[in-house]
Amino acid sequence: MRIDSFISRWFFYPPGKVLKGVIRGRIPILMYHGVREGVSAAHPYYETNTSPSLFSQHMKYLRDTGYQAMDIEAAIRSIRKGGTSHNRVVITFDDGYRNVYTQACPILKECGFTATIFLPTGFISDHRAKCQGEEFMTWLEVRELASFGFQIGSHTVTHPQLKALVWRSIDDEVGRSKKTIEDKIGMAVESFAYPFAFPQSDKAFRRSLRLLLEKYAYQNGVCTVIGTAGSRDEQFFLPRLPINSFDDLNLFRTKLEGGYDWLRVPQYARDIVKRLGLAHPSHPATWAESVGDHSTSLDHYS
Repeated sequence: MRIDSFISRWFFYPPGKVLKGVIRGRIPILMYHGVREGVSAAHPYYETNTSPSLFSQHMKYLRDTGYQAMDIEAAIRSIRKGGTSHNRVVITFDDGYRNVYTQACPILKECGFTATIFLPTGFISDHRAKCQGEEFMTWLEVRELASFGFQIGSHTVTHPQLKALVWRSIDDEVGRSKKTIEDKIGMAVESFAYPFAFPQSDKAFRRSLRLLLEKYAYQNGVCTVIGTAGSRDEQFFLPRLPINSFDDLNLFRTKLEGGYDWLRVPQYARDIVKRLGLAHPSHPATWAESVGDHSTSLDHYS
């Protein structure tokens, strides 16, 4: 049984009972990766692929129920104004896979939506780059999407776990990726997406990274912390909702309306356990301990 889905659907949804007041003014930021057939993870929680047919269902549901897709900066402004509308959403894609260009973008355009695409620039080139069976966009395709109104953001250069690097390397990953994208598309890059599980409990690292993002003139950012985004969330580390091929319309709606936000608590607890070194390497992690890893599709490249 998929515990996260069961608890979300039966204990934290529908929002009309307990969550209606809590989620008012919050905006779901959807985190997609690849849009193609097939699955790659052993457990639905860690899956990063979404089938084209299901992605189409998701987008048509948003369109037909009156959702307005906006970029991250517009979402932040809306949250700060304290609006109570529930029909706002941000759509994001990590990793720059070619199937986002070939499969997802036509569906988005059909539904009248745009999205924010976060690129690890080391995998994007003028010619088609491939790595371990995955194809990535070219700069020509990225420029085409930008001309259609899609926002292009940074996902570092090589997609590392930043916290594991020396600070000089972190600076390079954050700064060089932004400059490369701006040079290639001729537009300012405002958004940054943190690769891998975000070290949310490490306040010192968060503060230093925030200052680094400000140094390079980023305006906002997202991470892998689970939940809808609200006024108390830091603008450089906004939470998102992971979406994949196991999210049927019932679970998709549950996530949109706040029913998945409870996972932020065990996710934070797991981060503290890891940071304090309390997890024994010889003991397999329980489901609750594994919440929040949300390894992205490029994990095996770093």
